[in-house]
Amino acid sequence: MLIRIKDIYKIYNEGKESEVRALDGVSLEIDRGEFVAIVGQSGSGKSTMMNVLGCLDIPTYGEYWLDGTDVTELSDRQLARIRNKEIGFIFQGYNLIQELDALENVTLPLIYQGLSIFEREDRAMEALERVGMAGRAHHRPSEMSGGQQQRVAIARAIATHPPIIMADEPTGALDSKTGQHVLEILRELNREGSTIILITHDNGIAAQANRRVRLSDGKIVTDERGEEGTQA
Repeated sequence: MLIRIKDIYKIYNEGKESEVRALDGVSLEIDRGEFVAIVGQSGSGKSTMMNVLGCLDIPTYGEYWLDGTDVTELSDRQLARIRNKEIGFIFQGYNLIQELDALENVTLPLIYQGLSIFEREDRAMEALERVGMAGRAHHRPSEMSGGQQQRVAIARAIATHPPIIMADEPTGALDSKTGQHVLEILRELNREGSTIILITHDNGIAAQANRRVRLSDGKIVTDERGEEGTQA
């Protein structure tokens, strides 16, 4: 079992009239190598779920075990180490640094892994080649289309060779054709053994995962599995 959360609550303004339960007693297990879509409308709790699973935020109550480690007991430094080594993040807004070119953006997370500059650049170029962006290695984000920026963001996420990829609405800012290309990259990574957790509000996108966990008002309302994702 790679991920296990039990009775997770994320509560804002607890005990006050304005109390919000972004996550309301959620339990979930994810095996290594799964491709899971967490799907729900705005306000359903899906982004909060990703923040908790990705160790970007800590739950108010509940248990979270990641590859046998009780995450809720870790220090900020230990959480940062997990985020850097265990999880690759892909965001809808790309989150690239505008002053850096593609190669420099992809190299950035590798700095914290103790690699030499030559090893970092080799690993970054390998990741850019993987997503078809090696030819744009020395272009800045402002010189790229949205789809190209998202592919660079994927390269940055996979350059550290993390076992888990978390993608928050990775196709939300893209046209359908480019979005399909991004999803194909994620499917290929999954076929090679990466665990993919995809956050989306789009049922068509979610249908391409092997498992679909639907959230509503901070609770899991359905958990469907299929042998293969279907095309949107």
